[in-house]
Amino acid sequence: MVGCEGLWGVLMKSSGTTELNTFYPIKAECQADVPATRFKPRAGKTLSQRRWQASFSQDGHLDIAKVLRRIQRGGVHPSIKGEVWEFLLGCYDPNSTLEERNELKQRRRGQYDMWKAECQKMVPVIGSGKFITTPLIDDEGQPIDPSMVGVQTSDKKVVQWMQLLHQIGLDVHRTDRALEFYETEANQAKLFDVLAVYAWLDNDIGYVQGMNDICSPLIILVENEADCYWCFDRAMRRMRENFRCSASSMGVQSQLATLSQIMKTVDPKLHHHLEDLDGGEYLFAFRMLMVLFRREFSFADTLYLWELMWAMEYNPYIFTKYEDPDHAKTKGPLPPTNDKHLKQYGKFERKNVKTGHTEENSALSVFLVASVLEIKNRRILNEAKGVDDVVKILGDITSNLDAKKALNEALKIQKKYLSKAKKG
Repeated sequence: MVGCEGLWGVLMKSSGTTELNTFYPIKAECQADVPATRFKPRAGKTLSQRRWQASFSQDGHLDIAKVLRRIQRGGVHPSIKGEVWEFLLGCYDPNSTLEERNELKQRRRGQYDMWKAECQKMVPVIGSGKFITTPLIDDEGQPIDPSMVGVQTSDKKVVQWMQLLHQIGLDVHRTDRALEFYETEANQAKLFDVLAVYAWLDNDIGYVQGMNDICSPLIILVENEADCYWCFDRAMRRMRENFRCSASSMGVQSQLATLSQIMKTVDPKLHHHLEDLDGGEYLFAFRMLMVLFRREFSFADTLYLWELMWAMEYNPYIFTKYEDPDHAKTKGPLPPTNDKHLKQYGKFERKNVKTGHTEENSALSVFLVASVLEIKNRRILNEAKGVDDVVKILGDITSNLDAKKALNEALKIQKKYLSKAKKG
């Protein structure tokens, strides 16, 4: 007779990639073309459903330090990723009760339904279970699609938003095509609706290609569409500036400049070699930072990478920062007073707090790119005769990079960088 914990161990050991394929099945005709998956749930390391449930007190307070420790060791089991991510992304406060979270959830769902209804009133396809891939209106704001005849499109914000919708639809059609999940139009429409509502509400940036790659895993992991929207909103709070476009620049260039500074500090020889190759602006890392390594990992490994990163970057004040930004700005987080409090921070953020490092563009993803460059240091120095060679060498990491090892290397680079920056 095998006890519950023993049975869990047997399942964890025996399933591995086979089990992951039951959660994120890949279309038969695509299986040869997608990157191989390295992540496997491991008993004693991966956050299991039992461990997750045991981390809550009777009234629903979450022991976030215990959860972060487990995630940083072995990720999150697929069966609970959605609900765990809601905390990692700052949708909920670990110090809240179950009742408080349920009240907040219902309020947010009502808010999303109102926004969606507002969008649907202007464009009826939203919320219909379908989506569009052709323009609704022309550059002058005149209707092209028959469904738009008679609809008022004189408002500049409405026109700009409507002109984005077919691009969102085209990107939705191309998103994660290898996954069986997106074989149904209803699931594609769910992704379209969330992106369309987000674009309507974000007057400044709206929608930019690549947001679909960030939103797609959330659509799959979080069943309720409104809950998924709020997860995406929180994810974009971290990444939004990367998508800011102007005629001459992209927001991600700020992170590329930080990457350049990091490499110049921790590995001047490699940095100068890249400069000699006209790669000193690090534009070859553009895609990695824009969509958080979606192209370099299999779908399951991307999820593992993201949860490790978000756990390492976790700040216990993230909920307040997003929910009440004005209050967070004026009051500011209290400095950690003891080791117990510090354990509520992820490894990466803990180091920043201890050293007083607050640079906005120094996200863990930037140090992760630096760690990939360090892993490929020798090949780049010996083989790269131009930027195209650098791109090719970095392309070889697809399916060959261990997410946890690369992130641990990123933490070492962070430590080295902060130490040298302090001395400098």
